[in-house]
Amino acid sequence: MIGLPSVSRVLRAALILQLGIGALLVLGDMREGGFRLPRLTPQAPRLSEPVRPGDQRRTFNPGRDRPPLAPLRDPGPLPDRLTLTHVSGSTWRLEGGIVAGDAVRIGALIDAADAPVETLILQSPGGSVQDALDLGRHLRAGGIGTRMLDGEFCYSACPYLLAGGVTRDIAPAASVGVHQHYFGENTLLPAFVAVEDIQRGQGEVMAYLDEMGIDPMVMQHALTTPSDQIYVLLPTELERYGFPASRN
Repeated sequence: MIGLPSVSRVLRAALILQLGIGALLVLGDMREGGFRLPRLTPQAPRLSEPVRPGDQRRTFNPGRDRPPLAPLRDPGPLPDRLTLTHVSGSTWRLEGGIVAGDAVRIGALIDAADAPVETLILQSPGGSVQDALDLGRHLRAGGIGTRMLDGEFCYSACPYLLAGGVTRDIAPAASVGVHQHYFGENTLLPAFVAVEDIQRGQGEVMAYLDEMGIDPMVMQHALTTPSDQIYVLLPTELERYGFPASRN
């Protein structure tokens, strides 16, 4: 029979193991740290490879790969944060990564623009989910439409900006993709707090999509695609979930 001291040592070791696993799970969700847990499933093909129905997950490294679209509009290195530039008339371009504070900053630039902003051409690898939601609501309140051009892309949190447009014009050879997001601050938290934060964030995103007239079922693809991969939506799926939209 195992004595009480031995039982105590076993329980202590089990507790330490559980705490270690919990810490790794939380660290695994930290996108900025770059840490990833070992994968038990095959790595997805690179983003430069064409997608086909049923084969739509690709590795996601926006600094390395571009989607194989024709004609490909290679923008070169995109800005680290959203940048608003005038194209012509009431059409403007919004491109770059989405970082904390961009919703307030870009919203103010849109409101103060010399030429009224009626249409935004989007290109972004994504970034801050909360800023994408807040800025998407700003676009909707301002009656601003969104557009994507052939050969350009809108990934991660960018589709939430796309969804905010009162009109949404998506060229046939544009690329729209979704995946899992990290919600909350990049700090060590108890596992149950991290899970609660993720669930709250997912619920907020689904409510936002419904508010914008997008079928929240698009989240089934996001929730099953790891953050270092991207699920590229086919034109038929964009139609099914309600992304293309014209003003009534």
